[in-house]
Amino acid sequence: MKKEKRILQSALAGTWYPAGASELEAMIESCICRAGGAPVEGPVRALLLPHAGYPYSGAVAAAGLRAVRGGEYRRVVIIGPSHQTPLAGSISVPDATHYETPLGRIPLDTRVIGALREHPEVTSREEAHAAEHSVQIQVPLLQYALKDFSLVPILAGRLDAASARRVAARIAPHLDEHTLLVISSDFTHYGPGFGYTPFHREIQERLRELDMGAFEKIRAVDLEGWFSYIDETGATICGRDPVAVLLALLGPGDTVELIEYDTSGRITGETDHSVSYVSAAVPGRWPEREGAGRKAEAQEDGRGSATPGTRERMELLTLARKSIEYFMERQRIPEPEDLGMELSRDLRRKAGAFVTLHLGGRLRGCIGEIMPRREVFRVVLERAVDAAVHDYRFPPLTSDELDRTEIEISVLTPPQPVDDWKEIELGRHGIILEKEGHSAVFLPQVAAEQGWDLEETLDHLASKAGLPPGAWRGNTRFRVFEAIVFGEER
Repeated sequence: MKKEKRILQSALAGTWYPAGASELEAMIESCICRAGGAPVEGPVRALLLPHAGYPYSGAVAAAGLRAVRGGEYRRVVIIGPSHQTPLAGSISVPDATHYETPLGRIPLDTRVIGALREHPEVTSREEAHAAEHSVQIQVPLLQYALKDFSLVPILAGRLDAASARRVAARIAPHLDEHTLLVISSDFTHYGPGFGYTPFHREIQERLRELDMGAFEKIRAVDLEGWFSYIDETGATICGRDPVAVLLALLGPGDTVELIEYDTSGRITGETDHSVSYVSAAVPGRWPEREGAGRKAEAQEDGRGSATPGTRERMELLTLARKSIEYFMERQRIPEPEDLGMELSRDLRRKAGAFVTLHLGGRLRGCIGEIMPRREVFRVVLERAVDAAVHDYRFPPLTSDELDRTEIEISVLTPPQPVDDWKEIELGRHGIILEKEGHSAVFLPQVAAEQGWDLEETLDHLASKAGLPPGAWRGNTRFRVFEAIVFGEER
């Protein structure tokens, strides 16, 4: 007998985001185009994302989603705070089989939900799930970023360290190498409307200091310290309890990496009303279930050297140009088969890559991915289109311009940390700078093209990250990578 479908409809369509699929996709694409943030190395098992309306926190959320875009996750577990319905010491899961947004219908993982409901800490409050935005706002973003997946929506009530650990113990058995955990939380809510005005001068600077103090407890995986910091500062972080569950799920040796930070006050210019937004990632995979084999997984994953030979370089350059031409004609990104191309096996290895466009000897677009998360042919195929039409610094490339444009591709090695900035070798190393939520990247060829020495390069890189020149000299993280650079001869 067929089970009855019980569909949880999005309550945000038409208010928090558009009710039409095409309009919603366009809004999400706009968020992705505006997104900055630091890259994350390797696979990601958990994300911390904000949950305000997309015009406010969408770019910060999109910066986090780029770390998992296209990932092969079979299940997504979202934990958000219950803003309206009290759930003291407990969590709630919905009594439904599907969730529906303008982008389509997603199956809920009813097996996992059923297993959770067997525990006393887990309830099912329909009124809580009906209109709670903290979970619902994440779903269209995930639909856009990922392929097919099932969903486990969870709302968290007021917890302490002990109850956070109990809840984590119930969730942990359902987190495996194919599961992405999303923690939904905004950070400090500042202003009279929120009843929180601990300072009245240098508001944005003080907010960053307050929020980064909270994030340091997350980075350190310090559950008790997290609760203590919020109690001592009064920081109005609405996702206090979902974050506590995340910290209870992590252990010694785990890290949480900051990707992006912003505030609504900076976006709107309002000084007396501001909400802070953070995106962060937990690298790695959840512990394997008994009997799983990492070696076989690594072999199937296709990781390894992606240095292209002469034939592969020509294929990538052809793929880049044909992809742009195809997009200009049909307004969609092609598959290699659409272009009549049969790719070499080596191009299915994973690698980071950038596609750079030059017109008349000047930069005309440059977009790429640093981390080796996807097959190099797919990175080039999609980023070529992005460089042509989605680089916010330039108007979309025209077909007439494309005929006169030279394409350059940089295939990257995985980034590695350096202990001292003096270890950076200009001309050899691409550089990633990360400091206090700011980040920026230069490809290896940038310094040579501009004629900068190392200190000048780092000054310019700091400026690109939104920091003052010279700010890189203290408490700054550097990572370096190398690039195989090749281009068209026209």
